[in-house]
Amino acid sequence: MSDSPDGRMAFIGAGNMAEALVNGVLNAGIVPADRITVTDVLQERLDYFRARYGVKGSTDNGEAVQGADVIVLAVKPQILAEVLAGLKSELPGNALVISIAAGVKAATIEAGLEAGQHVVRVMPNTPCLVGRGASAIAPGAHANEQDLATARKLLEAVGVAVEVDESDLDAVTALSGSGPAYIFYFIEAMLAAGREFGLDDAKARLLVTETVEGAARLVAESGDDPAELRRRVTSKGGTTERALGVFDDGNVREILNQAIHAAFQRSKELAGM
Repeated sequence: MSDSPDGRMAFIGAGNMAEALVNGVLNAGIVPADRITVTDVLQERLDYFRARYGVKGSTDNGEAVQGADVIVLAVKPQILAEVLAGLKSELPGNALVISIAAGVKAATIEAGLEAGQHVVRVMPNTPCLVGRGASAIAPGAHANEQDLATARKLLEAVGVAVEVDESDLDAVTALSGSGPAYIFYFIEAMLAAGREFGLDDAKARLLVTETVEGAARLVAESGDDPAELRRRVTSKGGTTERALGVFDDGNVREILNQAIHAAFQRSKELAGM
């Protein structure tokens, strides 16, 4: 797809991530709404996309991809093989297929399509829904630099994107793919503590979410090591030192490390299924 907004895109699947990407594409002016088709088995979901974004909707995957320059596979991994079988004879040979199906290797997708199909795997995360996603892009066997540039442009419309080797996607899944859930887990605990202290829920939520976002922005913009930033806020004998001491006593750092490694291992297992 060229830099001018004249290509055609098809989104196979109309879930939350597809919606985030469609919204990003339209906001960035990559492709106009009348050149985007979204498919799904649920008619009400298609009606929603038509009303909200002005895109075309269809229950026919094969029809939707005809003439498309970019096809985004946004379906659950469990049904991807069935979807590919239905698309195989309909896909334009020069079209780029971008898959966000977690754990499904590019080679598996390529094997389900005609020989030589251009495929790029991406691993986005849920903050794409608010334009703050962190995504990784990995080329398949036949993807070229233009394909990677197109995928990057799509993902950068909803956040940041980095290119990695496909072998690194399990690590990406464990860090940024599952990562938002780790942060949500801590936010849950902080909000629960706020309620125990008797703080108003709305005020506690504002304080906690701004604290998390502000801390992340400080890491990103200062360029300082997170350990150094932590040391600066940890006064000798103060409240932060007391709290971090509890973390250390409970071996929280090692537990987090184990959790991330567990996610990494599970990603590898799913990729091999």
